[in-house]
Amino acid sequence: MAQSFLEVKNLRKEFGGLTATNDVTFSMGRREIIGLIGPNGAGKTTLLRLISGILKPTSGSIKFKGKNITGAKTWNIVNMGIASTFQNMRPFRRLPIVANVMVPCLSPRAMKRGEWVKKVEAKAMDALEFAGISDMALEKASTLSQGDLKRLEVARAVATDPELLILDEPFGGLSPAETELMAKSVARLHKGGRFGRLHSEGPAMIIIEHKLQQLMKIVDRIIVLNFGTILADGPPDVVVKDPKVIEAYLGDGGTTCS
Repeated sequence: MAQSFLEVKNLRKEFGGLTATNDVTFSMGRREIIGLIGPNGAGKTTLLRLISGILKPTSGSIKFKGKNITGAKTWNIVNMGIASTFQNMRPFRRLPIVANVMVPCLSPRAMKRGEWVKKVEAKAMDALEFAGISDMALEKASTLSQGDLKRLEVARAVATDPELLILDEPFGGLSPAETELMAKSVARLHKGGRFGRLHSEGPAMIIIEHKLQQLMKIVDRIIVLNFGTILADGPPDVVVKDPKVIEAYLGDGGTTCS
């Protein structure tokens, strides 16, 4: 049996008397894009923070490429090849936008790939161009709109050359046209290739997103969380028609969750 790229087993996180994730188990392959959906408070962001090392699980395990990373430090997880973006963006607000992207370019993972300081700014600019905000490179991060902060988060994550990219609501705060552009960029990144000085092998992805119609166009599979438990796991067109999923989103009498 082939080794899973990412394997999450019986993952539980408790905050006092609240169980945020309840024995969550799933695995994914190297070439997959998984959409993670569910009502507000379902445990989606908690699950991603457990995988990325920001939170430590109460119990359960996480393996990445066969290595146990349960409870590992966040920076070690990044250097293994997992990068994340988050809903609550925290850029270096007083620094230029390009400097915000140069910081992750100086990670040990990037340096191992021959990225020396003199090349870092050029690579950061390519990451900003990929995210669609290279024209604002010299502006301070404090001037960015909510949508552009989302793009900056994506640029910073992409700059680490991840094998697994975790995106928490990448379309949030974007207009319909911007959402379409970001979705195309995400799909293009997953295919891999060279983007200026960025060379991507095409990361696997886990994406939290509430804009389901756009999400369904780019994911291979959807996992639905509800009250910290996996409610459904399967192809997008099957999952969104599942009566249990519809009820979780809309309650009795709902007809669709798309």
